[in-house]
Amino acid sequence: MGRSLTLLTDLYELTMMQGYFKNKINEVVVFDAFYRKNPNDGGYAIACGLEQVIEYIKNLNFSYDDIVYLRGLNIFDEDFLDYLSSFHFTGDIYAVPEGTVVFPMEPLVKVVAPIMEAQLVETAILNIINHQSLIATKAARVVYAAKGDGIMEFGLRRAQGPDAGIYGARAAVIGGCVGTSNVLTGEMFDVPVKGTHAHSWIMSFTDEYTAFKKYADLYPEACILLVDTYDTLRSGVPNAIKVFKEMREKGIELKNYGIRLDSGDLAYLSKKARRMLDDAGFADAVISASSDLDEYLIDSLKTQGAKISSWGVGTNLITSRDCPAFGGVYKLAAIMDDETGEFIPKIKLSENTVKITNPGNKTVFRIYDKDTHKIIADLIALVDEVINEEEDLLIFDPIETWKKTLLEAGAYTVRELPVQVFNRGVCIYESPEVMSIQQYCKEEQETLWDETRRLVNPHQVYVDLTDRLYKMKKEILDNHKIARKTK
Repeated sequence: MGRSLTLLTDLYELTMMQGYFKNKINEVVVFDAFYRKNPNDGGYAIACGLEQVIEYIKNLNFSYDDIVYLRGLNIFDEDFLDYLSSFHFTGDIYAVPEGTVVFPMEPLVKVVAPIMEAQLVETAILNIINHQSLIATKAARVVYAAKGDGIMEFGLRRAQGPDAGIYGARAAVIGGCVGTSNVLTGEMFDVPVKGTHAHSWIMSFTDEYTAFKKYADLYPEACILLVDTYDTLRSGVPNAIKVFKEMREKGIELKNYGIRLDSGDLAYLSKKARRMLDDAGFADAVISASSDLDEYLIDSLKTQGAKISSWGVGTNLITSRDCPAFGGVYKLAAIMDDETGEFIPKIKLSENTVKITNPGNKTVFRIYDKDTHKIIADLIALVDEVINEEEDLLIFDPIETWKKTLLEAGAYTVRELPVQVFNRGVCIYESPEVMSIQQYCKEEQETLWDETRRLVNPHQVYVDLTDRLYKMKKEILDNHKIARKTK
């Protein structure tokens, strides 16, 4: 059993729960977790963190110590605390599988449960999904910029705490990193761990050559030497070449070997080092690089012709420094009528158009071009709607409704994104292994057009509403009279 995160919640979730309890309000409701804007000014995001959401729900219960602590706050009545002492989740959860390419406004997680249960899980679900989706998205962008070169995640020491380091590394591998320096993540999720040595290893020996030689003696099959401790081109690279020659003379088969650059002008140094290695007969030696890298710097170095084939990315990846928050939200979308058993749609209004929610019990369909299998658009629909690929499909922008596209029958294919994860409180979904999710994520990204994957000013994929959902939303909005502010 994993650790319980039951009290990983905002206090107002519990005070609202007590309010519902006291007023005997516990109708079944629908809550959607979604986000409004792609992180990093990108064209997409990567859904991530579902496995940890599952663990959280499975272990959701109030221990004796939890109840004692809550009693000590002097804001909860004993009858409510008695209710919490036997609490367990009984609802349904639907979610987009981890590694899926996703877009703004579409539900990543949908909770269908009695309102007290659905309210409690809000904070933890957002915490988990927001963090891992953010890092997986950042990793996917970095990997894309590297154009096939390996990216290693090694930001643990700069992560905002142990959990951010552990689960951020997990998300980074899902996003496409070939491995992580985080040994605990490697153990927990069976992902590759990679690393070389630090400058302190070099400095602890009397000279650089001896440090390189001792390291090569220890790890002849994974000999990547850090060459910038003293003088990269006059000392580091020549000493590395000397050690490689000695290894070859001893009959050691050089496989995973090369040098790492951690400072200086990486484009210039890598070109010079490549020529030195090639001239010495080590054309297959790897040149790896680190030093505050992100997708933009890697893209620039590639454009400059840097001779780097492996990249270590730390701080800017594990913290998503240029976009430190994913911005996911959790909104009530429907309440079940106890008499009819049907869901009554609910909507949140705002003067800010993007903050007006989509009502009802919904699902998401992905529309692909049949020939290229590239994404044309996503279509948010009510759960009982069906998209027939043998019929023409008219899709339109839900804000600028005059923007329409007619998809002819047979020219497109459809896939429903969400899968059921919990049924009446029982988990019915088995999370894949992380490396399987990584492969799925790679395949997902291949369904994006290049214009959507570019790092700057990407094309935005359309997220539309079905005609029926659009009309429902419009009717609700028309029935609300909103007073306008006057100046």
